[in-house]
Amino acid sequence: MRLWPHNSLPPRWAMRVVLAVFLFGLIPLMAVLGSVLLWGLLPFMLLTVLGLWFAIQSNYRARSVFEVLTLTRTQARLVQHHPQRGQQEWSCNRYWARPEMHERGGPVPNYVTLTGDGREVEIGAFLSEEERISLFDELTKKLREPVAQL
Repeated sequence: MRLWPHNSLPPRWAMRVVLAVFLFGLIPLMAVLGSVLLWGLLPFMLLTVLGLWFAIQSNYRARSVFEVLTLTRTQARLVQHHPQRGQQEWSCNRYWARPEMHERGGPVPNYVTLTGDGREVEIGAFLSEEERISLFDELTKKLREPVAQL
C-alpha cells in the first residue's frame, strides 16, 4: 500500500497560475504607464508574483512525502519518506500489528496509528479525514485476513 498527499495543482498548471497573477497584476499598472508611480508599484507586484512562485515550490517540496506499507506472511513494514527527516522505518510481526484510530487527541481528527513490537507509529496523517477513515478500515481488513490468502 502506497500513500501520498493529494496533488490538486500539477506543476504545469502552477506555471499558468503564476503567469495569470502576473498578467492580471499588470492591468492596474496600465493606468500609471509612463509615470514615475509605475516604478514605485512595479517592485511590489513583482515581489507578489515571486512570493507566490516560492510558496508553490515550497508546497511541492512538502507534498513529496509518501509512505509504503508492505505486508508479508510474517511481517508488517512501514517506510516513511519525508523530504526534511529522510526515511524512517518501522516493522513488526504481522500477527501483533494493530491499527488504531484516535478520533480526538491526535494532531488531526481520526488520527490513524499502527501499534506493534512495543511501538506506535502514525500512518497517513497527511490524508483527508475521509481518507484516514477509509485507510483505517482497509488496514483493519488487511491485517485480519488469514495469512494463506496473501
